[in-house]
Amino acid sequence: MFTQFITILILVSIVGCILYGRRLIRTEKVDAVFGNPERAKGGTHWIIVGSSAILLIWLYYSWDIAKGFYPKSANELCQVAKVNESLLGLKYQFPIEEREFKSTSIIKIENKNLQIITKEIQSSPDLSSPQKTTLVGFINETRKLIPLLTNENLMETDTKIQIKEMTEEIRLLTSNFKKNDYPFETDEQKNERLKAVSEEGGWGITKVQSGTGSIENTIEVPLVPATNKGLKFDAAAKELEIINDKFFKLRNHNPQFKNSIKALKDKIKEYRGGLDDTEEVASTYAKNIVKIARRIEFASIYPPNALNEMQNAIVEFDNVQKSEQGGLRFVDMFLFPAGTIVSSGTSCSEQGSGRWLPKPSDTLNKFILMSKPSVGYKNIPLLWIDMMDVSKIIGFILPDWIADVLPGEYPIHTKDGVVEQNFKGRVLKVVTGDFKLFKIPVPYGHIWDSFLRVFLGLIFGILIGVPLGLFMGLNRFAKGFFDPLIELYRPVPPLAWAPLIISVLGIDNTGKVFLLFMVSLSIMIISARAGASGTQLSKIHAAHSLGASKKQILRYVIFPNSLPEILTGIRVAVGMCWGTLVAAEFLAGTTGIGFVENVAKKYFQYEVIWITIFIMGMLGLLFDVTLRKIIDKTIPWRGKG
Repeated sequence: MFTQFITILILVSIVGCILYGRRLIRTEKVDAVFGNPERAKGGTHWIIVGSSAILLIWLYYSWDIAKGFYPKSANELCQVAKVNESLLGLKYQFPIEEREFKSTSIIKIENKNLQIITKEIQSSPDLSSPQKTTLVGFINETRKLIPLLTNENLMETDTKIQIKEMTEEIRLLTSNFKKNDYPFETDEQKNERLKAVSEEGGWGITKVQSGTGSIENTIEVPLVPATNKGLKFDAAAKELEIINDKFFKLRNHNPQFKNSIKALKDKIKEYRGGLDDTEEVASTYAKNIVKIARRIEFASIYPPNALNEMQNAIVEFDNVQKSEQGGLRFVDMFLFPAGTIVSSGTSCSEQGSGRWLPKPSDTLNKFILMSKPSVGYKNIPLLWIDMMDVSKIIGFILPDWIADVLPGEYPIHTKDGVVEQNFKGRVLKVVTGDFKLFKIPVPYGHIWDSFLRVFLGLIFGILIGVPLGLFMGLNRFAKGFFDPLIELYRPVPPLAWAPLIISVLGIDNTGKVFLLFMVSLSIMIISARAGASGTQLSKIHAAHSLGASKKQILRYVIFPNSLPEILTGIRVAVGMCWGTLVAAEFLAGTTGIGFVENVAKKYFQYEVIWITIFIMGMLGLLFDVTLRKIIDKTIPWRGKG
């Protein structure tokens, strides 16, 4: 129901916003000329259209719309796939989906192989004339084996009877398949099947492993038929499988063929046994001739018209089963784009975009489970709130040396084993957070860890990079001294620094934050330097003429003119920091979005991978939107001369 509601809401939103936009274009008076940034402001309805279109494409190509509107369709297509898989082996022998009979293809291939080996023997300089004559004789005998299989008069009665019986079985299956009550299930069988369906779960359902806290999918597509239509195809697939096995065990070996091939094998065996080590070439050719004879022996070669009735029966059943699919064929055609449900052995699976593109409903379900502390991912939730005592925060902020510099000694236990606190001991408890105050909600989890690492690395980069960049843009010494250092490490990819920094500073937050600091530092220095050196001289001269001091010029002229470059640099640094953080968490770490994606990649957990991608995109968007608001508030003059 949720997917249905969301799909309808998206369609209504797209149509409504397009109609509103067209009406607005006709009624809105636009005074701004082409190229004026004012023309690009607003347009929330087009944002809704774009976002809704992306979500609709995701719903469609992940097959979530099919799951929402036709939840049993995957199970029914699974049963149809079973029939098609069983039919595939039978069709393979006939010119139904192939161009010719399998018998014809085999005869053409083996005759060609015999011609090739004949030419090789006749032109071989390593064979004597008697050897060539003998080997060519073996080839001629091998070639004569084929007519013994294709001659209808030599075909055994028992083989004809078996083919006729299989043909009748297919026709009976076709007749029964048309009946509504096929496969004639009893009430007891029906109850057992429905119980198995209930235990198996739904399409793409997820379960939580008890005790481990990890999440894994059940079987991708339920295998037990959940509907009457699915039951019909499942029963037909089982019958076809039996017929298929019978047909492939059957061999058209009449007595003349058996005697001829046995005699040929015995002759070649005797011939090879009489050769010495110097006649290895002749032995090899004789061995290859036996291989061709064996391929003919084990191939399904029949007289040209012996399987006509069976072929007609297969075609008739195939047409009937396609007709019985009814509306399911249209569901498959229109709601399962770029693929379908396929059967392989004892399981069914999604094959196409629905396999690697997770369904929004499954993704949301898994995201909720991963956010719960009781489940999480590797026992840590994506994002949750924990009640933390304020004392812990105070203890984290205040350095321990505050207590160390106070006069006096720390308290010592008495002979009675009692420790009486003094002033210095009480201060130590405060700076280490060893006291109780009150609790406040504090976020924690994989998302929070990644967010905090990016935020801290970015803040440190701004605090150091912006002043240094302004200094380099205004001072010859600073530019000459720091520029080679910055340009030396800036072109090096962050991943090249990651192993060194992590090995020196460890895999905890210190190494990752320092790596992000290095990434953001160079960007902020270059942005601030470009802004400072790009300030118009006329503004600086005007400030001088009005009696402004150096500090005033820096604060009211140079810094405001540098702000657009600085804020743009921050936007660039945010993207670089996110990319670097995920790579660093890939290399080392036990928490963070990159760590989650790295583990999910190893176990092919596509929903988890897409969740991490979505989270990184949303967090990056959150940073970017925040910076846009800051830019609009702090530098409203940008772009206005």
